[in-house]
Amino acid sequence: MLERVQKQLNYWLTDPYFDEKTKEELRSVQGDEKEIEDRFYKDLAFGTGGLRGVIGAGTNRMNIYTVRKATQGLANYILKNGDPKKGVAISYDSRRMSPEFAKETALCLAANGIKAYLSDTLRPVPEESFALRYFGCQAGVEITASHNPPAYNGYKVYWEDGAQVTPPHDTGIIADVNAVTDYNDVRTMKEEDAKAQELLVYFGSEVDDAYMEALKKQIIHPDVIREMADDIRIVYTPFHGAGLVPVTRVLSELGFKHVYVVPEQRDPDPDFTTLEYPNPEDPKAFKLALALAKEKDADIVLATDPDADRLGIYAKDTKTGEYMAFTGNMSGMLIGEYILRERTKTGTMPENPAFVTTIVTTNLAKAVAEKYGLHYVEVLTGFKYIGEQIRLFEEQHSYNYVFGLEESYGCLPGTHARDKDAPAAVMMLCEAAAFYKKQGLTLWDQMLRIYEEYGYYKESQLAITMPGMDGAKQIAALMDKLRANPPKQFADWKVVQFRDYETGKTLDPASGAEGTTGLPKSNVLYFELDKDAWCCARPSGTEPKIKFYMGVKGTGLEDAAKKNEELTDAVKALL
Repeated sequence: MLERVQKQLNYWLTDPYFDEKTKEELRSVQGDEKEIEDRFYKDLAFGTGGLRGVIGAGTNRMNIYTVRKATQGLANYILKNGDPKKGVAISYDSRRMSPEFAKETALCLAANGIKAYLSDTLRPVPEESFALRYFGCQAGVEITASHNPPAYNGYKVYWEDGAQVTPPHDTGIIADVNAVTDYNDVRTMKEEDAKAQELLVYFGSEVDDAYMEALKKQIIHPDVIREMADDIRIVYTPFHGAGLVPVTRVLSELGFKHVYVVPEQRDPDPDFTTLEYPNPEDPKAFKLALALAKEKDADIVLATDPDADRLGIYAKDTKTGEYMAFTGNMSGMLIGEYILRERTKTGTMPENPAFVTTIVTTNLAKAVAEKYGLHYVEVLTGFKYIGEQIRLFEEQHSYNYVFGLEESYGCLPGTHARDKDAPAAVMMLCEAAAFYKKQGLTLWDQMLRIYEEYGYYKESQLAITMPGMDGAKQIAALMDKLRANPPKQFADWKVVQFRDYETGKTLDPASGAEGTTGLPKSNVLYFELDKDAWCCARPSGTEPKIKFYMGVKGTGLEDAAKKNEELTDAVKALL
C-alpha cells in the first residue's frame, strides 16, 4: 500500500499533465504521512451513483482530473452501449468547484464526440432529471455532494430515462471508469472549439419554463390555493443552494402571496457559512428559519438541501403554538396521503395506480396505499430504484406511477422527473397547507389525524462513522458478523424474517424456511420483526458510515417514541 501511495504521489508531482497549483497543494502536505496516504491509498471510488469525496489533489479526492477520468469512462460506455448523438445534459449546484467540474465534464464528453448540454447556472437535481429527458439525452450528470459538508463535492450519473443509473448500466459504467488507468488517456478540448463544432450548448430559461409547467400539472385544488393564498404564511430557506429560484417561482406562479425567504441563507454560498451542516435532517440547520417563522407567524417552515432534492419541514401544533419537526417519512406521507385521498375524491386517479417506496421507508406507506387500492412496490434503498420502476411501468404498460418516497427526506409526485424533487414537494405541501387551513387545521394537526387512523409509526436511524482504510475494514467485518450469525431477537421483538440482499435469500428463523428477496443484489441486511417493527443494516455508498434503520408502531406518540428507543438500544447492544 505504501508503495502505491508513493508511486502515485511522485506521478502527480512530476508528470506535466498535472498543473502547478495541484502540485503546490501536494507539496504543502508532503510531511503529513496520514494525509498523503488518505489522498492516494486508492482511487476515488466510482460507485453505483457516481463519485463523492473531499475536494483536493490526489487520486482519492474530487478534482478536475478525477472528474475528467470518470467522464472518460462514462464517454467510453456511451460510445459502446448508447447513442452518442443524443448527448448528455449536465447541471450543477452551489458547491465549491461545481461550475468548474461541470465544464470539465462537458469538454471531456465533447472531445469524445458526444454533445454536451450544459446548464448556464446552478440548477437542482430534479431539473437535471427533467432536462435530460427534455433534450432526449442518452445520459445526464449533476455535479453535487447533496447534503454533505462543504469540503465535499460529487458527480451523479443519470441514464436516458431520467433516473440515476441502475443495473446493468451502473456496473458497466463503473467497469469503464475503472479501465481508465492513465490520466494522459483522458480527452478534453477547448471551450471555443467545442462550441464551434456544436458539441457544447448551454441551456437555460426554456428548460426552466417547461419544468415549471410540468410541476404545476400536479396541483389538485388550484381553486383552494387561490382562495387561501393570502392566509398562508410560508418561510423558506434554500440553505445557500439551488432551490431558491424554482421554489420561489412556482409558489409565486401558483398565487401564494406571503413567502418569506431566510435572508442570511438566500444566496449561493459554497462554504454554507450560516450552517454547521447543510442538511434538512439536522434540527440546528433550522435555527434562522424558525426565528423568521416566529416573527412572521408562519404556518409552515421549509428547507431544501443544496441540490434541492431533499425537503425538511416544520409546522405549527394548534394546541401549543409550537413548531414541530417532521421526519422525511412524515412529510413524505403527508404529501402522499393527501394526493391519494384527493385524487380518489376528485376522480383524477389514473387506472392501475402505483405507489413506490424503499425497504427502509415507513410501513405507514403500505397501510395508506392499501386503503386507496394502489399497487404497492418496495425497492432497494436509493431513489434511482423508484425512478427505475416508473420506466418499467411504462415499458410494460402495467401500472401508472402516482407517488414515491424514501425516508431520507425525498419524494416525487408525478413522472416529470425521475429523482427526488424538493420544489415539487414544496408545492404539494403548500397546497396541502392551504387545503387544511381552510378546515382549521395545520399540517401537524393533519399528521396526527393520519397517525390516529393508521397507527403511530415511528422510524429512526443510527449511523456509525468509521473513516479511512481501517474504517472500511471494520464496516465490512461488522456486516460479515451479522450475516454469519443473524440475531433472532431484538429486545422484545422476534425476528420473523431475515433477508440478505447480498445473497438474495430470506430465512424464517422459527421454521428454517428459506426464500428469495426478489430484488437485485445489494450489501443490505433486513430484519423483519413482529408487531410491525423492523431493522435494516446498510453501509453507506457515499460516506464512511454504516447505517442502521429502524421502525416501530405504537399506540400514541409517546408509546411509539419509547418503543423506538428500546429498539435502538437493542441494536446498540448488538454492536
